[in-house]
Amino acid sequence: MTRSICWLWLAAVCPLAAGEYERRVEAVTKTPGFIALWDFVKRDGGRFDAYKARGEAADLRLDAVNYVLDYWGQGRAATYGDFPLLGEGPFGQAVRIRDERDASFRPVLLVPRERLHDSGIDVKGPGRSVSLVVWLRREGGNHAIAGIWHEGTDLQGAAGLARRVEMGRRQYALFAGLAANNGAVAAHVSENGGKSFGDKYARNLSVTRRQLTGGWDVAAFSFDNKRNTVTSYLNGEAEEYWIDAPERHPFFQWPARGWLQAQLAAVPGLQPEEDPGFPRDQFYAPPEGKPLERTLISEDASRRVELHRFAYTKVRVTLGRDRRGRWREVEKRELASLRVNPFWFGHDLFSPPGAAGGGPFTIGRVIHSGRSVGMTGYLGGVAVFGRPLDAARMRRLASVASGGPIRANR
Repeated sequence: MTRSICWLWLAAVCPLAAGEYERRVEAVTKTPGFIALWDFVKRDGGRFDAYKARGEAADLRLDAVNYVLDYWGQGRAATYGDFPLLGEGPFGQAVRIRDERDASFRPVLLVPRERLHDSGIDVKGPGRSVSLVVWLRREGGNHAIAGIWHEGTDLQGAAGLARRVEMGRRQYALFAGLAANNGAVAAHVSENGGKSFGDKYARNLSVTRRQLTGGWDVAAFSFDNKRNTVTSYLNGEAEEYWIDAPERHPFFQWPARGWLQAQLAAVPGLQPEEDPGFPRDQFYAPPEGKPLERTLISEDASRRVELHRFAYTKVRVTLGRDRRGRWREVEKRELASLRVNPFWFGHDLFSPPGAAGGGPFTIGRVIHSGRSVGMTGYLGGVAVFGRPLDAARMRRLASVASGGPIRANR
């Protein structure tokens, strides 16, 4: 379905909405770095299709797939009928991701890897940045919303090992908070497609402080490769967010562990808490040069404790006196707080060795051994951009549908 046909469809079902639809679509497609927009109005051959950047030849139509059937050989095939339409949305339509009760049925909308490999949405490798924006109405759950995030089927889940076993093939995706902040906006990125910081799952993630409202929200993130930052946005805002005592946090304990192991490895000899088997490529080492701020915590005749604030960490530093009596000898460094929005990510995005080693672009769910229900609710638009969108552009995109949903006569 071309843009003109979309316009004619809306004009037929809701004449007053057609011009507004055109305006909203153009506000997205004319944003610098635009790659693709699925608005669930545009169709081709009956399937949801994407508006694409000029010159993009990839077939980005969405298939309806039950990934449990594909990987475990269980359950029935999925169809478009498993994604009920709301009849309204930010662009005129929305699909529902339901709370499926059948454990063998996990329907997902996706672009297969063979059709997206090396396309514009396949953002990966040196120097590449990406932004993802989703218009949604969350009902529940905290898992995947959209992106290239095949979590793998190599782990033993409650349903048993999959027949078709594949390692993780993660690049970038939006989530509804996960254990980082249930119901918030979270941005996952991966440099290796697999696990992070010695855990079995990926753990590089930024997250918003506030949760999705349950009404029409705009969830988004921007990965800036040059600045090594991942920033999550809720309704155009990216509030700064710090996690205190991250070693006790259910999610951020993992980068905290990566930070600790990097610190210990820098000290000659094996330290008491050092894990010699910890993978060195999984150290977490955001820049910590000259502190941006130093705050005195305590001091006595032999020890001085200060809090040093850096761009992405706050470190409790215990100092001893040098031979001249100055507080110069660093005796201990402890991670007091971790900045999680924006989150420091000093890598390029995972670049699969070929199409066979990459994951699909999925909407509504991701392929994973846990086979959980995931996030539930309505998705009314998914847009990908091949550059790091700044705060001003994120606010503009968040306001695209501020006039309320476009309603179609049903």
